Amino acid sequence: MARALSRRHLILSAAALGSTMVLSACGGSSDIDDRRNLVDLAASKPELSLFVEAVGAAGLTETLKGSGPFTVFAPNNDAFTALLGELGVSKDALLADTATLTAVLKYHVLNKLVPRADIPSGKAIEPIGGGFFKIDKVGDAYNVTDGRNRVSHVVSTDSFALNGVLHVVDRVLLPANKDIVETAQATPSLSILVAAVVAAGLVDTLKGAGPFTVFAPTNDAFAALLAELGVTQDALLADKALLTSVLTYHVLPARVLKEEIPFDTSITTVQGSTMRISRDFKITDRRDRVAAITTADVFASNGVVHVIDKVLLPN
Repeated sequence: MARALSRRHLILSAAALGSTMVLSACGGSSDIDDRRNLVDLAASKPELSLFVEAVGAAGLTETLKGSGPFTVFAPNNDAFTALLGELGVSKDALLADTATLTAVLKYHVLNKLVPRADIPSGKAIEPIGGGFFKIDKVGDAYNVTDGRNRVSHVVSTDSFALNGVLHVVDRVLLPANKDIVETAQATPSLSILVAAVVAAGLVDTLKGAGPFTVFAPTNDAFAALLAELGVTQDALLADKALLTSVLTYHVLPARVLKEEIPFDTSITTVQGSTMRISRDFKITDRRDRVAAITTADVFASNGVVHVIDKVLLPN
């Protein structure tokens, strides 16, 4: 046991020292305390008192005192206060809703050690509670996008404990509560796409577990397609076979965030045909028509949506 603890001490200390070399802004610190577990470490920080209280109310104290290693993105007290206002609930009501509280807190925990230097910028991060979020490095800042496309910031980093590392964020992260279809329905500029998905009978598919990546053409993109093909919207929506072929060409059978796109290679779609995406995020379809990704990384519970400015066409 003594040898194992000594080895853990060496590993965590090495990680901490490596991270210290890259810390500068973002409130970075090299706070090393491998004599305490993550719960005790958080309890020593006054700005995390509501987080510690929430962990206790959710029955997660023993979990986060376990061997780990864990990475915890801990919301500060201001973050919890803002959440109460956002949800319109009292602190007592939030702490009493154990199921919701547990799901939200687990969304802040990774089952591996990820110091600041190892945060995968722009790529999907999967917490122990399921779902995913991403962290984008912008200069010296680290911006977090959660499952509901809310953005927060990492305000301090790399507080090491015996069983992991603690980072502090300024907003409570929330897992996704809309699937891809619901996400599109909530976006006015994608109303024709939604109508097309309904007409093609693809609603249940795109509400499925996935994960999927959907390249979603805007209403303007569909209007341009109708002019290009010389057909009316009603005629296009009535041609179910054509519509299904076109729409499934916009779907990948995997979750691919913007920073995870394999550039300049053939990407196979659900429809079966391939597309290519260049490093400037331009998509070339099978008819050599080019569309641009205008909004990337709109998250949903079963995947991600990238909005594009032209309808793609397969063979």
